[in-house]
Amino acid sequence: MSVLPELRFQTTPKRVRVRLGDTLVADTDRAVLIWEPTRVVPSYAVPESTIMATLVPAADAPVPEFRRVGFGPDAPPVLDPSVPFAVHTADGEPLTVQTANGRREGAGYRLTDPDLAGYVELDFAAFDWSEEDETIVSHPRDPFHRIDVRRSSRQVRIEHRGTVLAETESGRWLFEGTFPLVRYYLSPEDVRVELLPGTLRTTCAYKGAATHYTAVVDGEELLNIAWSYQHPLPDATEVGGLICFYQEKLDVTLDGRPVERVRTPWS
Repeated sequence: MSVLPELRFQTTPKRVRVRLGDTLVADTDRAVLIWEPTRVVPSYAVPESTIMATLVPAADAPVPEFRRVGFGPDAPPVLDPSVPFAVHTADGEPLTVQTANGRREGAGYRLTDPDLAGYVELDFAAFDWSEEDETIVSHPRDPFHRIDVRRSSRQVRIEHRGTVLAETESGRWLFEGTFPLVRYYLSPEDVRVELLPGTLRTTCAYKGAATHYTAVVDGEELLNIAWSYQHPLPDATEVGGLICFYQEKLDVTLDGRPVERVRTPWS
């Protein structure tokens, strides 16, 4: 956290390929992971010499709206993964990437830091990506970030205004890097309220695509209050098909003791 306000980078030995549809945009084994100041997830920068596209200065455009959030009561405000690529916190030149298959305005960024001379940072959301021969989703994985899933017999109870939504003594607890919350995954049989299909779909670089659910509690609908990974990535196979609730918005007790709500981007 002490270096969060700084521009950080880390080399990787992985072969990284970038595509726009069927067009190969870049192919390199010299990619660099970039964390612009206060960003909590990285982007990839690739040697400009490996980019098989035309790079031109991007047209002037307003900076999209964004907000800084804290991942806990004492954590400094940061740029979470939902903040678009066009929000830059390091000096550089926005670039448009032009290929025969399409044009991506502002999808490149030539950083002025001398240690990154010759590299161009690319917008993950604008292209299709693979590491070696495997597709990656959401954003590049952080090599210092990991997921641990542990079985637990501790009693977890999740409530909304006094109504129990779910309760278990056989949950799977998911610990993710330095994220301040433990996520409690429960069997569908441990959920006591009706769950309807939600309207939200999110993707995690480590867990995969999440299906969301709306809970019906005493006639009230709690929109997109829970989710599950029906087809999880390898790191999250142990929670496949289980249900997790956004405890930031609910009351949780652990072995009968209240759990303090922690503010996150999903609060």
